[in-house]
Amino acid sequence: MKRVDVSKHVLIPKHVVLSQREKTDLLKRYKITVESLPRILKEDPAVAHLSAKDGDVIKILRKSPTAGEATFYRVVVSG
Repeated sequence: MKRVDVSKHVLIPKHVVLSQREKTDLLKRYKITVESLPRILKEDPAVAHLSAKDGDVIKILRKSPTAGEATFYRVVVSG
């Protein structure tokens, strides 16, 4: 069965895997641990095409009518 790349759909916000350095900087900036981040499944259609591994941090950029763009972070986990 062919998997559809949903990242091209207009309703799916942009998902980006952070580099190890970006991940470290994010955790230091907010004084948090990876375990305290909300989770997203590796099998999630919006993440599947990124080849993300367990423990990777995904940056999600959503359009916002008030803020212009809102940034969210999720840690990748297996189902």
